[in-house]
Amino acid sequence: MKLARLRSLPVAALAVAALLATAAPAAQATPEAVAAAPDIPLANVKAHLTQFQSIATANGGNRAHGRTGYKASVDYVKAKLDAAGYTTALQQFTSGGATGYNLIADWPGGDPNQVLMAGSHLDSVTSGAGINDNGSGSAAVLETALAVSRAQLAPDKHLRFAWWGAEELGLVGSKYYVNNLATTERSKLAGYLNFDMIGSPNPGYFVYDDDPVIEQTFKDYYAGLSIPTEIETEGDGRSDHAPFKNVGVPVGGLFSGADYTKTSAQAQKWGGTAGQAFDRCYHASCDTTANINDTALDRNSDAVAHAIWTLSAGTVTPPTGTVFSNAANVSVPDNGAAVTSSVAVTGRTGNAPSALKVGVDIKHTYRGDLVVDLLAPDGTAYRLKNSSSSDSADNVIATYTVNASAETANGTWKLQVRDVAAQDTGYIDSWQLTF
Repeated sequence: MKLARLRSLPVAALAVAALLATAAPAAQATPEAVAAAPDIPLANVKAHLTQFQSIATANGGNRAHGRTGYKASVDYVKAKLDAAGYTTALQQFTSGGATGYNLIADWPGGDPNQVLMAGSHLDSVTSGAGINDNGSGSAAVLETALAVSRAQLAPDKHLRFAWWGAEELGLVGSKYYVNNLATTERSKLAGYLNFDMIGSPNPGYFVYDDDPVIEQTFKDYYAGLSIPTEIETEGDGRSDHAPFKNVGVPVGGLFSGADYTKTSAQAQKWGGTAGQAFDRCYHASCDTTANINDTALDRNSDAVAHAIWTLSAGTVTPPTGTVFSNAANVSVPDNGAAVTSSVAVTGRTGNAPSALKVGVDIKHTYRGDLVVDLLAPDGTAYRLKNSSSSDSADNVIATYTVNASAETANGTWKLQVRDVAAQDTGYIDSWQLTF
């Protein structure tokens, strides 16, 4: 893992970065790394949360292990998966004298010797409905599984999804699953992704650092959105990835924070309130549908899908159409004026597509310095990438999707790049438009 280079942006550069951040239309382009997986509709995820809330309300206010609310939650998720074409199984166990359930769902196809799992715990504590902890992870994993069905995804790896019982009592359900999995079956697990609390009302963006490939998959997703992340430490070993990790399965996941306090530095880069817990309703009766940050839930749900699509090596249809490109190098001055590289588009009729692909290859020693825009022939700017003082990786090599349907296709399109901070240099290597 590359270590971040500690640096501070000059005040003037910060001002320029802030100005540039508002210079383009509000609807930013989406990196191809995110667009390769379908967008997970926030409304769908929240609809599942509403169902979990209704279940809790109708069953003594919670969805805890051994209670009717938990079994009703399992039945709800199972019915959705059965209807979507999954092979589902309920695994029973006993804890505290009560019967618990793990729900396991397998998507047909894929290499049975290379199994990618994603899971979340479905139970709440007894004091509340557990909508963030952990309806949020459960709903996102469910909706991603349903998206796999809608897309009829044909991944190289076999996909398996799980919803664990009795996590709140000490990871009981996931431990039971792992301990009862034959050694030969354990060896087939290519990875396990865990999602526990991903919609915290005062959210952070934390990534597990257990497996470098899984970790980088999530970090690349957020880098494409210019959202800084931090390594997850608050819940390390306290959620359902731990039993898998303990037997050597590669693990990873996301977390938006529990009862730790958000620092001033974290509030500065993520928004929210410094000096306040990431989730003030953690393990409390107020963990209801009102205890969710929609933006965090939306981003993290999309990240779940991105990881599933990427790590399962699913079949993705490459963009088709006519390609217009420019491979001439253009130097980007350090902390200087914006530069452009032009592409002349000819022979097209009407307007540009609503999913115009913009392939960018910029070599630079600190990509967080860069602000990148696509300029339409009439000068309209479409933001591809914002600057970020915490993004210390090299190079911007990505394909972005732009809704350019308001623009005439023919004409001179430009890639505009500006370096807004000192110390690092680079150049535009090449770029292309795919109509």
